[in-house]
Amino acid sequence: MKYNYQSIRVFMICLGLAFTDHEVFAQDQSTPVDPSFYSSYSWRNIGPDRGGRSLGASGSPGRKNEYYFGATGGGLWKTVDGGNEWFPVTDGKISSSSIGAVAVAETNPDVVYIGGGETQLRGSITQGDGVYKTTDGGETWRHLGLKETQAISRIRVHPTNPDIVYVAALGHPYGENEERGVFRSTDGGNNWEKVLYVSDKAGAADLIIDRTNPDVLYASTWQVYRKAWKMWGGGPDSKLWKSTDGGDTWTDLTSEPDARRSNWKNWSYCLPR
Repeated sequence: MKYNYQSIRVFMICLGLAFTDHEVFAQDQSTPVDPSFYSSYSWRNIGPDRGGRSLGASGSPGRKNEYYFGATGGGLWKTVDGGNEWFPVTDGKISSSSIGAVAVAETNPDVVYIGGGETQLRGSITQGDGVYKTTDGGETWRHLGLKETQAISRIRVHPTNPDIVYVAALGHPYGENEERGVFRSTDGGNNWEKVLYVSDKAGAADLIIDRTNPDVLYASTWQVYRKAWKMWGGGPDSKLWKSTDGGDTWTDLTSEPDARRSNWKNWSYCLPR
């Protein structure tokens, strides 16, 4: 049975919005904002011009003007003034230039986890070498392993315990490998446990944690294979998963009757908060 991976991806994005704190959304619908309020606003590029493609960005509610983004060929960048100025924080400190996932701990913004590689599998991609962590806001970095994942799609940190961290790894883009799926650490990245694994042909493409109930996680897996001239994507191992016990066990949501009947075409919606 084939599953529409694009629909799974849209569903995961919508799911992330559903789990985002309600304060980031617009005013309550009972008090709509006059559209003229936004008339003077316009989008602008806040740089940096040489950062390169980016798939991961993160900040902290505790520091409104501090953000990081990972460039797929330019390392990790940081701003402390809301994007007016950016500076690199991994140059010469780590052995990979490709950063595809970034996660800042809510309870301690100095704790940042980053994952190497890129999972938007275009013709020219750069692999990473695992997970890194800083505890001083990017001054120093420590390699935490998972080197053979090569392409990490997402990192999620527990909202109240920065030592509990989850890594979604797509794995080798150009071939089969075992180091892929969802990994969990409960000691700040010193040790890792593979908690979700489908096959050596499919890795984890996205991961969401419910901030209001961190035992609830959703993950998607993607069966994909890349060559320089072609990409094969989709297959029986492309699925959506749910855990209600912090990753100990997972339920395959694609095996539910509604999922089989809709063939994922009706899953592209946002869940209510």
